[in-house]
Amino acid sequence: MNKASFTEAFENFKPQLKAFILRMTASVHDTEDLVQETFIRGFAKIHQFKGESTLKTWVFAIGSNLTKDFLKSRKRWPQNVTDICKEAAMQNQAFFQEAMQIRTNSPLGNFEIKEHIAFCFTCISKSLPFEQRLTILLKEVYEFKVKEIAEILKQTEAMVKYYLHVGRGSMIDIFDHRCSLINKNGICHQCTELNGIFNPKQNAREEQVKIQMVKDAGAKNKDELFNLRMQILKEIDPFESGAAELQLHHLEHNRKVMEQYLEKK
Repeated sequence: MNKASFTEAFENFKPQLKAFILRMTASVHDTEDLVQETFIRGFAKIHQFKGESTLKTWVFAIGSNLTKDFLKSRKRWPQNVTDICKEAAMQNQAFFQEAMQIRTNSPLGNFEIKEHIAFCFTCISKSLPFEQRLTILLKEVYEFKVKEIAEILKQTEAMVKYYLHVGRGSMIDIFDHRCSLINKNGICHQCTELNGIFNPKQNAREEQVKIQMVKDAGAKNKDELFNLRMQILKEIDPFESGAAELQLHHLEHNRKVMEQYLEKK
């Protein structure tokens, strides 16, 4: 493959790579840098691509390794990240003022509960080890095959299946105890609360029942509900959705809060 063909192919799957790295790092700035570095590395080494995997798998392997190196010295976020960040937000008037400005003025400033479900996954999944998080995203959201993920991680397919099984189990357990949209005993009501702040004239319950996961909460088992949550992530590009600017503003706030929180630990 020549460099012109590589550049064209890279641009085709760049949005997926960018969204994937954002969901791994929770940082827009670092995501931009890592995507650019992935392109530079791939462009320089395209002569090493032998066609033994798809180009997309080869490039995602480069991006995943760069992301792993970037995250190596950073601590995982706690499972109650949303509680910690909510408390910080309630004490930060400037955060809400900036968010309301985005909500009022930006074409990408809508607040939708479905978007926040995807946002919530990004934050909570950072409590998992890197390999589990990567495997869930690549398999469940970006639809890579187990064999391709094994190539990306340089692991056996058995290990990839293990990461997927354990990671899914951990996330299912977290959401089962936290998410009030699918469990009446859930302790997190942020989706409903934020809907009330940004869409005060909109009935939150009406918005919730538009989401298949919420409709099926009483009828589906935990694995099926997790699959529906993953379907929501598939449908949303965090950089291009109608709520992108508002949610990225929220994510940047959470990232800064967690950096400060983990420094004290």
